[in-house]
Amino acid sequence: MSTSENQENGKRNIDEHSKNEDLKKNRESSDNKYQTSEQGVRINHTDDSLKAGGRGPTIMEDFHFREKLTHFDHERIPERVVHARGSAAHGFFQPYENASQFSKASFLQDPSKKTPVFLRFSTVVGSRGSADTVRDVRGFATKFYTEDGNFDLVGNNMPIFFIQDAIKFPDLVHSIKPEPDNEMPQASAAHDTFWDFASLTPEITHMLMWVLSDRALPRSYRMMEGFGVHTFRLIDKEEKSRFVKFHWKPTLGTHSLVWDETQKLAGKDPDFNRRDLWESIENEDYPEFELGFQIVEEEDEHSFDFDLLDPTKIIPEEEVPVIPVGKMTLNRNPDNFFAETEQVAFHIANVVPGIDFTNDPLLQGRLFSYLDTQLLRLGGPNFAEIPINRPVAEVHNNQRDGFSRQKINTGKTSYMPNSIRGGCPMSAPENMGGYVHHAEKVEGHKIRERSESFKDHFSQATLFWNSMSKPEKKHIVKAAHFELGKVMDKEVRKRIIHDLFNNVDHKFAKRVAEGVGIEPPPSETIKNNEKKSPALSMEDTVKNTIKTRKIAIIALNKADHSNIKDVKEQLMEAGAQVHIISKHGGVLENGKEEIEVDKTFITVESVMYDAVFIPGGKKFIEKLKKNGDAIHFVNEAFKHCKSIAALGEGVKFLRECRLPGISISTTIPGDFSSEKGVITGNPGTLDKFMEAFIEAIAKHRHWDRETIEEVPA
Repeated sequence: MSTSENQENGKRNIDEHSKNEDLKKNRESSDNKYQTSEQGVRINHTDDSLKAGGRGPTIMEDFHFREKLTHFDHERIPERVVHARGSAAHGFFQPYENASQFSKASFLQDPSKKTPVFLRFSTVVGSRGSADTVRDVRGFATKFYTEDGNFDLVGNNMPIFFIQDAIKFPDLVHSIKPEPDNEMPQASAAHDTFWDFASLTPEITHMLMWVLSDRALPRSYRMMEGFGVHTFRLIDKEEKSRFVKFHWKPTLGTHSLVWDETQKLAGKDPDFNRRDLWESIENEDYPEFELGFQIVEEEDEHSFDFDLLDPTKIIPEEEVPVIPVGKMTLNRNPDNFFAETEQVAFHIANVVPGIDFTNDPLLQGRLFSYLDTQLLRLGGPNFAEIPINRPVAEVHNNQRDGFSRQKINTGKTSYMPNSIRGGCPMSAPENMGGYVHHAEKVEGHKIRERSESFKDHFSQATLFWNSMSKPEKKHIVKAAHFELGKVMDKEVRKRIIHDLFNNVDHKFAKRVAEGVGIEPPPSETIKNNEKKSPALSMEDTVKNTIKTRKIAIIALNKADHSNIKDVKEQLMEAGAQVHIISKHGGVLENGKEEIEVDKTFITVESVMYDAVFIPGGKKFIEKLKKNGDAIHFVNEAFKHCKSIAALGEGVKFLRECRLPGISISTTIPGDFSSEKGVITGNPGTLDKFMEAFIEAIAKHRHWDRETIEEVPA
């Protein structure tokens, strides 16, 4: 086959993949009405095994029974050691313009070209059965099906990592997993072994600050950033190398849950983030992420006060801005969770021409570990032939045989060099797309040690702390109280506070010490340099849209239907999802009008919504005042700093809820009020009311409610 034919076939494969044809090959046909065996034999009965008489023993010649049970017995594969609980989606990536000035990678060249992608989000520590909303790092792994082969950008929602060298990875994971004597706690770092390891590993300090922050509690997979973590190289057509940090920025902004919400959601809906992703795509509210590059020229490699190859460090965006290069849109849910989400295999070594590695010691170790773990999990070396892992680029090599081989290779030769097959498949020259590693000069003695430039463990942890808003700092302190409060060993708690946190910020260390019964450090060990990076705070994220936000309208019979319809219509026009929540399912009546109930108090809680609205209706409000579920719903939403709004008589209900720090006066026609995210008014002020309500929801939270501790919810 000629090179031009190969290239044409590759392009055709990409077109087919983008139409989802490539992944539909193994999908069950809807026209097939009859059940068959694995050999295609139609089965006429599958409820009873073949027996010697109705009450006799099962006969082993029942091939259907044996096949069905054998398959069932072997359906499970080993779950991932880390990132076991995941959720995924198909989509495409499209560059904004030709990015050849940075990289020769084909998927970055043509703005009209859509490259198929498959993205898997995940938690890290917990098992497959754990909850979505635990305090944890989130995986953010993207597979690009490019015409030059698969490129896997395997990242997290935090730009740094716990350790600097991959040889420590088993120690890290062993410490943070459930303790081996009792297999507790599940999906949590709040126990002795992790914090013992952390207290003796200073390089972890910066990552601890991120994990204790609200970044570890994403509101949605659609509202969290992604990072490549490591410093990679981009190679342009002139073979010039540049350093790069990969960034994914959600178009909806970066938003979080609060700790109390996560705990309740883990029980009420442990699939909260997974469900949110699935439903958003089904509703055609497609998640979007902008890909950005932080570019550092090779000659500037040593111009920072940290080492570019240190995975526990960021490049502050104020020093090197993120350059937007394209957008990823997720527009299709998987057809089969196991076949796609579970069997997808990411490997950090899956790169294409135009992208290369650096000597980051954590990255170097991952180049081995990712491949190694897939061999066991997916049963051998042929996992790249599983449909979800299969590249759209044609595959030609001399690899043969092995477990679950799908490709049927023809011809006599499976070796190089050969003459029988004319030397095919032959090596591809660089100008024909052959991958060539960057010719970096490397020299040095074989030694087990780290560079001196890797030994600053605290300055960027301090930078992170300094960059947080007042509420974010408060949340970090509370998170530390919870995490260390679960640590039974007092010496471990003391080491964390005195040896790590006190090197971040003395006042921070004292605040943590006060909550966990440890004598605070007497003085600071490292002076806080007061440097900040505003890009690190989620207070500075996108807050101009309510698209996909979930709004609860609480209503019973006799509620003012015109209030409900007017408010619902405007919220939906702004892109929000609105649910009518009541005591019972069915319809709500008010005269001849009926409104369908979406959810009931027994199936949902305020923690599942971003804002709450109470309509008017005199008789309705009198009933609502006596409904403890409704009062709790509003109080809990208020405690979590969410937007709350009421019209007409609904304002009287808010007064009944006794929201601390909010003065709700008796409304008269024309009255309107907006105070700390609580909006009240009359139908006559609807336009002004809705403008304020939508603006309040877009802010995500109202952290200026200083008295929320008084709320009994």
